[in-house]
Amino acid sequence: MFELKWTIEAEAVYLELENRAETAFKNRKKHKQKKSSKIEGLFKQVYKTLQLLKTNPRHPGLHTHEYDSIEHPFDPKQKIFEAYVQNHTPSAYRIFWCYGPAQKQITIIAITSHP
Repeated sequence: MFELKWTIEAEAVYLELENRAETAFKNRKKHKQKKSSKIEGLFKQVYKTLQLLKTNPRHPGLHTHEYDSIEHPFDPKQKIFEAYVQNHTPSAYRIFWCYGPAQKQITIIAITSHP
């Protein structure tokens, strides 16, 4: 199992998604609605993707592959990877990550929608 580390930007995006999802959940319960909002669903997908990354970065559902447009934060010779949060969705979310800085650690570089 891997320990997750975060860049400041990635952590800020994650916490913003989490806060928006919690607010949407509270509003939904207040208005006695059953169906989850889009932001709740997105946060659930991001959370699940992070859990899969922690246990198995090569899980087939993540569609993990190299990404070369971002520089590695610790060693420019190392690789950056992209994992799918969503697929077949307009502006689907992705998580960009790398191994390190220590063994059994994964650094989350960015959580963003795909252009």
